[in-house]
Amino acid sequence: MTRGTGTGHGSGNGPGNGSGTEDRRTDPFAGISPPARLAAPDEAIGPDELALATRNHGLPLEAMRYAVTPAGLHYVLTHYDIPAADADTWQLTVRGRVSSPLTLDLDTLMSLPAATQRVTMECAGNGRARLSPRPVSQPWLLEAVGTAEWTGVPLRTLLAAADVAPDATEAIFTGADHGVERGVEQDYRRSLPLAVAAAAHPEVLVAYAMNNAPLPPQHGFPLRLIVPGWYGMAHVKWLHEIVLTASPFTGFQQATAYRYRRTPDDPGEPVTRIAPRALLIPPGFPDFMSRTRVVHPGPVPLEGRAWSGQAQVTRVEVSYDNATTWHSADLAPTDPAHPWSWRHWHTTWTATPGPHVLTPRATDAEGHTQPTIQPWNRGGFGNNLAQRVEVVCLPT
Repeated sequence: MTRGTGTGHGSGNGPGNGSGTEDRRTDPFAGISPPARLAAPDEAIGPDELALATRNHGLPLEAMRYAVTPAGLHYVLTHYDIPAADADTWQLTVRGRVSSPLTLDLDTLMSLPAATQRVTMECAGNGRARLSPRPVSQPWLLEAVGTAEWTGVPLRTLLAAADVAPDATEAIFTGADHGVERGVEQDYRRSLPLAVAAAAHPEVLVAYAMNNAPLPPQHGFPLRLIVPGWYGMAHVKWLHEIVLTASPFTGFQQATAYRYRRTPDDPGEPVTRIAPRALLIPPGFPDFMSRTRVVHPGPVPLEGRAWSGQAQVTRVEVSYDNATTWHSADLAPTDPAHPWSWRHWHTTWTATPGPHVLTPRATDAEGHTQPTIQPWNRGGFGNNLAQRVEVVCLPT
C-alpha cells in the first residue's frame, strides 16, 4: 500500500485505471483513486466534481461588502474528511533538525504571546472551472476566497524555542486529515522554506482562533497554519506536527500536486504566492437560475475587493465593454495594520439599455496585472483571469 510522501501510481494525466481484479492485486487503489485528467471538449461537470462542489463552498460575492468575512461565509476547501479533534488531548510537536524538540498541548500553546493578522486567503484552484480545457477537480468559479482575522502564536516563536539546527532548510507541516489522492494514501502535508516559516514580515501563525472565536471544524479546529500572501494549500489545517529538515520535502502535495504544469511530463514550478485579482460585487439583482445581473438605466455604483500576495494592489480598472476600454476605479487608502488584507475599490457606471459585460482587473506594486486571456495549466492553479459579469440594463 502506498502511503505518506511517495508519488504512487497516479501522478500521470491519462484516463482513469480499470477496476478489474487483476489491477487490484497489484494496486489496491485501482479504480478508486484515478489520476489527474482534463475534461473532454464537450464534457459537462460530472457527479464526482458535483460531489466536491457540495462539500466545498465558496464566498457569495455579495459578501465582499464585509471587510472581514463571517466564518460561515468564508470559502472552504477540504481535501479529505474533517477529522475528529479533541481539544483536551490535542498536541503539537516540533521535531527534526532542532536541538530542543517540543510537545505542546493547547493550553500551553495558548499561554504564549499571541498575534492577530487580517489575511485574505484564496484557493489555488480558484477559477479552475472557467478554464478550457477544464482540469477535472474541485470546480471553482471565482468564489474561493475570504478574509478573516486569525489569532495564534507566531511560528517563529516556536522555532526559536525548539532551537533550529544551522543546516535546517525547510519546515514540514502535517495535518490530521487523511485520505488517498491519485493512488497515494497520505496525511495532508506541505512544507515552507525556513526563510518563510521563520520570517518576521510577514509572520506565519499557528492559529487557534478565527474572527475572535475558536476555529470552526471546517477551518482546522483546533490548530492551523496561516501563511500571509500564499495560496490556501499552504495554510495546513488540523496541524499537529512540524518537522524541520535539511533536505527538500518531496511529498505528494509538494512535488506532485500544486505545481504549474503545461504538459504531463513537465516538472512544473511550485504554486506559492497569490496572483493579483479584483472582484466585483455583482450589481443590481440576479435572475435565480442564470445569475445574470439586472439593473435600471442611469448611474450604477460598482464596488468590490482587490488583493495580491506578491505586493500591495496599487490600481483597479473597470471595463464596461467586455475588456475593450478601461476606466480607473477609486481604491481605499492602504491600511498599514492589515497589509495582507484585500482593498476595497469603487466607481460609478452609467448604465444604458441593453446587454453589457463588466470586467475589473487589478495591478500590484510589482507591476503584475490580471490577464484577459486565460493563463492555462493542467492543474487549473493560479487562474486570475479577469472576471466578466454579464449585466442586462432594462429599457427606460
